[in-house]
Amino acid sequence: MSTLFSIGELLIDFIPLQKGKALKDVFGFERAPGGAPANVAATVAKYGGRASMITKLGNDPFGDFLLEQLENVGVLTDKVFRSTEANTGLAFVSLQDNGERDFTFYRNPSADLLLTEGEIDEKWFSEGDILHFCSVDLVESPMKQAHVKAIEFAKSKGAIISFDPNVRLPLWDEPKECRNTILSFMPMAHIVKISEEELDFLTGTINVEEAIDCLFVGDVKAIILTKGEGGADLFVRNKKYVSTGYKVKVYDTTGAGDAFVGGLLYQLLDKNTTQQNLEEILEDNHRQILAFANASGALTTTGKGAISSLPNKMDINLLISSQ
Repeated sequence: MSTLFSIGELLIDFIPLQKGKALKDVFGFERAPGGAPANVAATVAKYGGRASMITKLGNDPFGDFLLEQLENVGVLTDKVFRSTEANTGLAFVSLQDNGERDFTFYRNPSADLLLTEGEIDEKWFSEGDILHFCSVDLVESPMKQAHVKAIEFAKSKGAIISFDPNVRLPLWDEPKECRNTILSFMPMAHIVKISEEELDFLTGTINVEEAIDCLFVGDVKAIILTKGEGGADLFVRNKKYVSTGYKVKVYDTTGAGDAFVGGLLYQLLDKNTTQQNLEEILEDNHRQILAFANASGALTTTGKGAISSLPNKMDINLLISSQ
């Protein structure tokens, strides 16, 4: 199997011990490894795929903890650099009673934003690999340029590029800056995963089909629109494939979208997908791929945190067969 490379933030989510309270009223937290790209890498590794994380951590105990957690689920960490110039990123999460959450980030900057383009090596990538990234680390920083270089190298070697905008507006000075940055990176990707809220934010178009059409730019070959418990729709070659979600008892939605993406990308790796056969693989296997991804995301919401709540393949297959 080829390798899933995730580039971007690896941080600690501090999850409240009490649900339904504002952050200012929470009196205790539990730490959990997080960061959307890291969650995706962990998901692929948990399911038996080969996954590698590209980022930078502070030379501090939090960085040590995160490395240990990734290695425990099988993610390769030889491309995780360390820095004494900044600390490891932290995020404090406030959970509502329905499992939805708000984030407050501590990074000004955090070590991940200091990864440079000079630290990206073209030799890492091969045909059939997948490079996945999000938008949190696309703020103006050395890490943004590291993304550009990684995408350039990976694409030139025949790797598939996957992009989940994963919008976090509090990290940006202006919503317009966030929107424009995401839209500037969109044409570099082959696969785009986007939520209904993000689709509206990025396109401002009410009609879903028209909004999706706006995002088929550059190298984009497939768009997956996630709808929470409503499942996900796959758009490819002017065709639409609909899937339904799974009903579970939700505790914490943190990492659900990442587990969905990780499940989808694991399926593509398992089917030896390349730039050339991507659309064919998705069309021929859309039911299986979307069912696996939906179940992966759904089951992750039944526990606390992202990586710590990832299911195993047996649980996923049981859920799929039961509904």
